[in-house]
Parts: sequence; C-alpha cells; structure tokens
Amino acid sequence: MNRVTLSSDRPFEYLCEEYEKNNYIDPEISEKLGVKRGLRNADGTGVLAGLTNVCDVVGYKLVDGVKTPVPGKLIYRGIDVEEIIRAAYEEDRFIFEEVIWLLLFGTLPSASELESFCAILEKNRELPEGFAEDMIMKAPSPNIMNKLGRGVLALYSYDDDPEGQDLQNVIRQSIRLVAGLPTIMVNAWQVKRRVYDKESMVIHQPQPGQSTAEHILSTYRDDQQYTKEEAKLLDLCLTLHADHGGGNNSTFACRVLSSSGTDTYSAVSAGIGSLKGPKHGGANLKVMQMLEVMKAGIKDYDDDDEILEFLRRILRKKAGDGSGLIYGLGHAVYTISDPRAVILRRYAEPLALEKGYGDDYKLLHAVERLGPVVFEQERGSKDVCANVDLFSGLIYKMLGIADDLFTPLFAISRVPGWCAHRAEEIIFANRIIRPAYKYLGLRQKYQPLDERI
Repeated sequence: MNRVTLSSDRPFEYLCEEYEKNNYIDPEISEKLGVKRGLRNADGTGVLAGLTNVCDVVGYKLVDGVKTPVPGKLIYRGIDVEEIIRAAYEEDRFIFEEVIWLLLFGTLPSASELESFCAILEKNRELPEGFAEDMIMKAPSPNIMNKLGRGVLALYSYDDDPEGQDLQNVIRQSIRLVAGLPTIMVNAWQVKRRVYDKESMVIHQPQPGQSTAEHILSTYRDDQQYTKEEAKLLDLCLTLHADHGGGNNSTFACRVLSSSGTDTYSAVSAGIGSLKGPKHGGANLKVMQMLEVMKAGIKDYDDDDEILEFLRRILRKKAGDGSGLIYGLGHAVYTISDPRAVILRRYAEPLALEKGYGDDYKLLHAVERLGPVVFEQERGSKDVCANVDLFSGLIYKMLGIADDLFTPLFAISRVPGWCAHRAEEIIFANRIIRPAYKYLGLRQKYQPLDERI
C-alpha cells in the first residue's frame, strides 16, 4: 500500500500510521515487571490505595491469603443497604434523602434534621438566575452526560466562593450539586428533545414538598403525573446507586482530582466523565441494546438451551455488538451476587408483569441465570454474577424514561457518594495521588529539523 502524506486529503490516516509505527507496549511486559494493570492485583482484587469511612463493598473474603467468594453486600456507613431498602418499603416512604445525609455526615438524620435537610435540598433545586437560558438552552448537547459535565463546570461561575477548600464551603457546594443536578439533567434533556429530536420542549419548575424521585418524574413528564409506586421505584434506584466505595472508577477519579486541590465542580465533573464510559455507568444502556438483539435472535424465551447458545455467540463475538461482552454480567468486586442486582430484580418483576414487560424481564433473568454457566464453559470463569446494570435499564424503561437518561440518572444518584469521598480526601487524606509508570520508550537524540528525513 502506498504511504499517504500529511498533506493529502486523508491526513489522519498518515497520523495514525505514525502513531502505530512508533507506539506499542507488549501486555506481557506488565506481568514480567509486576505492573498492576487497572490497579488490580493478580487475583483480581483491587490495589489498596486509601482508607474510607463512607462505604464498604463486600464480594469476597481473603482466607489464608486466598480470594474466597461470598454473597455480595453494599454497606453505607456501616448499614447494610438491604436494611435501608427494607425500611423504605415497610414504612412506605422515600429514603434517598436520608441516604444523602448518611453518606455525607455519617449517621442517620433525626426527624427534625431530615425535615430541615429536605427543605435545604428543595431550595437548591432552583437553578441560578439565567442559568437555564444561558448555559443549557443556548448550548444544547445530543449527549446528556456531556451536558451534565458542562453544567457542573458552569455552576463554578455562579458561585461566590468556587475555590474554597474549607469543609463548610465544600458541604455547601455538595448540597448545591446534589439538589441542582436533577434539574439540570431534565432541562438538558428537554432542550435536546427540541433541538435534536424535533419534538416539543416542556420546562417545568420544581414543586415544593417533593422527594428527589418525585421532582425528577414531575419535571420530566409533560403532564407532571406519576404514581407513588413509580416514584418509590425510582427512589430505590437512586438509593442503590448512591455510592460504591472509594475504588470504583468514577469515585476514584473524583478523589484523584480532589487530591490535587482543585475545586468541587472540576472534581465532580471528572466523576461524570468517568461514569459515562460503557465499562462503567454506560453499561445499563448497553444492556437494553443487547436485550433488543436477544429478542430478535431468540425464538423461544423459555428455552434455556437456545438462550445459552445465543449468549455463547455473544461471548465469541458472533452476536451482539461484536465486543464479546455480555452486558450486565461481571463485577470487579462481587463474585456470587451483586446485592443491588438482587434487590432491583425483586422489585422489577411485579412492575414488569403489570406493564407488559414480562418477556424483557424473563430474558434478563435468563441472562442472570445462564450467563455464569456460559462464562465457566467458555472461559473457565466461575465467579461471574449479574451486576446492577442488568435490571436498572429495564426499570427506567418501564417508568417511561428515555434511554439517553439511563446513565445520567446513575450520575445523579452517585453525586452524594462522590461528594462524601471528596470531603474525606480533602480533610483526611490530604496528599496528591501520584502512582508510578515505568518508561519503556527508546532513547534517542534530538535531530535538527534540516537533518530529519
């Protein structure tokens, strides 16, 4: 093939050739040098990089130094999330606001504290004067995650003390983001719907006395109507996504930026950028896309053998998006079960049957049951389980939420956790995160321009 030149009509082909010619790192070198790719140990456990009081994620135990699978647990400030969800349904109330308080401050709020805190959140749902017009309507985006990141950065300009690192200022900014981002998200989606989808745009003002879940549904839906059961299911999703320890990719990104001394808005925007990725928060949308492929390619949804073979084809890159990934399966920590997936499946089933999504639920449940089997058969992996993304997208779909809001909802949920970890990083860790990379490139001497070929 003739080599193209930079001055041709395909300059980037030339630039890619230059990159590929001069850049290659053999993955096997990582093993020889003891490099822990992805900050993972050889047994798949995470490299210990810090300490936290905020959240614990349990998926295995080390018994005599050996990684031993156990049923998964998600623990917010010492409280099993199962207990939190059980209380929400037994007492028939919304719980996400309590979880925000719990993650940020370390204990459950009293009744009077909760009432006052909800009033503060309610007040901060209103965006700054002119923000919606200048920062959202005049700069629409086809991707809501990108708009969320830009919106967070834009709030910096509306803050009288954007750089302050003292705890009171960081807490003030955290509450502002927790409360305001749902409003930014819905407004950004409405503008996107008008500009890119050529549909009508309806901007609703926040209403008093609403929970976060109710606020999202009432501003999202044109008629502002929702049932309590729908709002509680969304509240459940918000609660289960609120935090996942300091080592998950987006929280770690937020902690890394916080360790540099940068501002709250920059740090939280980094978390949003990380969560957008399909290997992280973007996986719930990938699950729903995979589900449509399965529905088209599987004739009998009750035939486990047929479903098993289809999943095998996905792993072999002969079906699905060609990535070889079964989305919604596998996790860096959980082995036997992801408690979030277990809880979401439990509450998704009755709504799926009620709203006519029984087949969708049946197929996803089959993925949960049969996916680990095909993983063991094809790759020898025994510790594979369903993760939170397997059922969260279906719940959003059943709530009538557009698929381009699936990952933004994850981001809205995770802001309390990011902010709790940021405060912890600033106040207690107080040292810039700086891992090492080993240089493998060639040594070469500088050549004057007129001597280069």
